[in-house]
Amino acid sequence: MKALFDDISQSCSKNVTKTYSTSFSLATKMLAPCIRQDIYNVYGFVRLADEIVDSFHDYDKKALFVRFEKALEEALTEKISLNPILNAFQYTVHKYGIDQALIDAFMNSMRLDLTKSEYTTREEYQAYIYGSADVVGLMCLKIFVKGDQEQFDLLKEPAMALGSAFQKVNFLRDLKADFKELNRTYFPNTNLTALDESAKRAIIEDIEADFSKGYSGIVALPPEAKFGVFMAYRYYRRLLKKLNNTPALDIVNSRIRVPNYEKFGLLTRSYVKYQLKLVR
Repeated sequence: MKALFDDISQSCSKNVTKTYSTSFSLATKMLAPCIRQDIYNVYGFVRLADEIVDSFHDYDKKALFVRFEKALEEALTEKISLNPILNAFQYTVHKYGIDQALIDAFMNSMRLDLTKSEYTTREEYQAYIYGSADVVGLMCLKIFVKGDQEQFDLLKEPAMALGSAFQKVNFLRDLKADFKELNRTYFPNTNLTALDESAKRAIIEDIEADFSKGYSGIVALPPEAKFGVFMAYRYYRRLLKKLNNTPALDIVNSRIRVPNYEKFGLLTRSYVKYQLKLVR
């Protein structure tokens, strides 16, 4: 039965989320059950695309990506895919009317990771972040507002800012892997071989500005989504604080983490703030 295959497909997306990201999985669990699975479906899709360009070094990544792109196109057209992750994703796309342009922008940024290793201008940097992160935030927003276009338009700019903030924090946290292992430089006009405190401070101030703009959208989210997104926001703010307190050269040579005990402490304190209606 197709319904059984759909259930299996959605379970695959949930398992991908739980396996690849404990922090995102924890935040997603704080969403209302009525939207939780659809966020898993989006995450499963973006994670699979990201893994192709970032991890499958012993294979022809370009050929794999082309096949994945073709399978995605067929899934969206035919409303079914034998790839469980794409089958779950297409279901969510059609359920909420997620714009094809958002999906195309995401795939364009992923495609860049196959060939482009350096971003030398602010414009290139922003374009990559829009496709790799902002549009993912917009896909999630479409789910949060249950397809309501008017509400989506009102919250679009803060959602993009929050997506940018999350991605830039990831870039800073993953400097060692991106620069030394994948030979990628995302931050323009920044010498990563000799990252200094001034350059690090400029990056963090840029991220803080995105967080400030993004927070205004969190407080206006529907109740089904607000606490889960607030939890993700709190986690990334904590990670940014740790990065700010870490010497610049240490960031280049190690991966800064938020331990699980801190994540659960954050969850407890965030829940108290939320219940006391301090998220406003």
